[in-house]
Amino acid sequence: MIRRFGDTPDPGRTYIRRAGAYAILPLDGRLLLTHQAEPEPEIQLPGGGIDRGESLVAALHREVFEETGWRISAPRRFGVFRRFAYMPEYDLWAEKICTIYIARPVACLGEPTEPGHEALWADMDAAARLLGNPGDRHFTALFASLNAR
Repeated sequence: MIRRFGDTPDPGRTYIRRAGAYAILPLDGRLLLTHQAEPEPEIQLPGGGIDRGESLVAALHREVFEETGWRISAPRRFGVFRRFAYMPEYDLWAEKICTIYIARPVACLGEPTEPGHEALWADMDAAARLLGNPGDRHFTALFASLNAR
């Protein structure tokens, strides 16, 4: 059973299952995050949905680059959770299956290529408090606790 975070699903609503890959990206005691300006401003773990025919890891590399401008290496699976949410950019209600990876940011190649995204760095202790959804907060806090100095 996959742990659920966030709102309880409405039994009268149809949800489309949408898999995604997201990354905890530590470097020198800080984490690389992304700020998404719309539809509501929110700080998130970089990542997103999987395109048709794409693997989780390929999606992770693509999404992190699009949202932060950084290339990553050595992704390893850390956990998974699900949440039920409305996705206004697609006009659909989704059951999001969020696979969390830990990876190393290795090279910044420029600004994010995805409109409305901005890369930002946060101290590891502060990152979990900044993140917009409870699943991201949970896994980031768990990572920080496992890596406390």
